[in-house]
Amino acid sequence: MSTPETPTHQVLILLTGAEQWTLVDGSKHPTGFWADELVAPHRVFRDAGWEITLATPGGVTPPLDESSLEPGNAGGEEPAAAQRAYLDGIQGELQAAVAIEDVDVLPFDVVFVPGGHGPMEDLAVHAPTGRLLTRALDDDMKLVAAVCHGPAALLAAQRADGSWPFAGRTLTAFTNEEEHQAGLGEIATWLLEDRLRDGGAAFEYGEPWAPFLVEDKNLHTGQNPASAGPLAERLVEIVVARDEALAALADEAAKDAAAES
Repeated sequence: MSTPETPTHQVLILLTGAEQWTLVDGSKHPTGFWADELVAPHRVFRDAGWEITLATPGGVTPPLDESSLEPGNAGGEEPAAAQRAYLDGIQGELQAAVAIEDVDVLPFDVVFVPGGHGPMEDLAVHAPTGRLLTRALDDDMKLVAAVCHGPAALLAAQRADGSWPFAGRTLTAFTNEEEHQAGLGEIATWLLEDRLRDGGAAFEYGEPWAPFLVEDKNLHTGQNPASAGPLAERLVEIVVARDEALAALADEAAKDAAAES
């Protein structure tokens, strides 16, 4: 329960609506959102008491990439079952996803984009997503975050002069090396690391498949699925620290006002 001392925060999670990813030969590869890239952050935000809004292009129910729940991809039988159970528990939220086109970013503290290859198919070229992310980026009090293939959504952003808002920003995403190790690098139409670098972003990366986060002002990115939970935890940490700083300033102001009266 929120009180004036513990404000309720809001996070907007942008999810793909794409069930298929177009490969270099024109064939379609089943896709969607990657299970733990939603499950881990959703759990962190829920446990922090935040209000969570899910949004997709057109308000469609976001499709799950079923391969993300294969034991080899989910870390074993037990983690796969736990992720499946968590998703089953939030089916109502998934089915009630709102349309990105209708979202006003103003009330939200954080905009978070999970991956899976789905965002490379739709969010990367979805102008309403680009406009929403640009508005959030331009507000220093909001945090823009994306993990793994989620940073593909940043590619949809464009200013009125045609420039890319994320040019010159330091970030990370699923790397070329990881894409090749996953067996999809040779058949992808384009690689996310390449596209982000070509757009003018400063791309940083860590060891393949290990958690790795990059912070640049209010832009926060994670390299791969293992980075999703740590990224969400870092966002909560930043917002809590901001709350504490603002509360301390308000307390000092109140004391000064009392001393002057």
